[in-house]
Amino acid sequence: MRAFVIMAALLLLGGAALPLRAAAAEDAAPAALTARVNAFIDEWHADAAHARPAYFEKIAPDGIYIGTDRTERWTRDAFQAWAAPHFARESAWTLVPRARHVSATADGSVIWFDEQLDSGMGLLQATGVMRAAGDRLEIVHYQLSIAVPNEVQPRVTEIIAGSEGKK
Repeated sequence: MRAFVIMAALLLLGGAALPLRAAAAEDAAPAALTARVNAFIDEWHADAAHARPAYFEKIAPDGIYIGTDRTERWTRDAFQAWAAPHFARESAWTLVPRARHVSATADGSVIWFDEQLDSGMGLLQATGVMRAAGDRLEIVHYQLSIAVPNEVQPRVTEIIAGSEGKK
């Protein structure tokens, strides 16, 4: 029995280490997939800049969008309803990619990326998760954040605390 417990523990420990080794090998997506993802995300941002409905078609039906405000966590359809007044204009919003890093599983079925974006709010940072379904890409999770320089973070924290005290 003791040998069984030791062997089971070794298998569990060895198995637990396997995903870490696999993840380390998947730090970057192949060049062709990276180019495909970059084109897709660039077009997604252009869809918003030109208020095109295709913007929401690129988000999976079960997709989640998290905006910069603490109250902004939407399903795709709720996000589309919230954003309708913005998309009724000539331009909903403009986010211009400055840098992006793309990674993927070995089979390319799950893709994750982070990006820095120039915007009217200043520099933003975002992370996203996509899935490839055949030849279709779709965003399943996207989180947008305002990049706060470390040297001003204490003042920003004070402002946020004051704002939270008023709610």
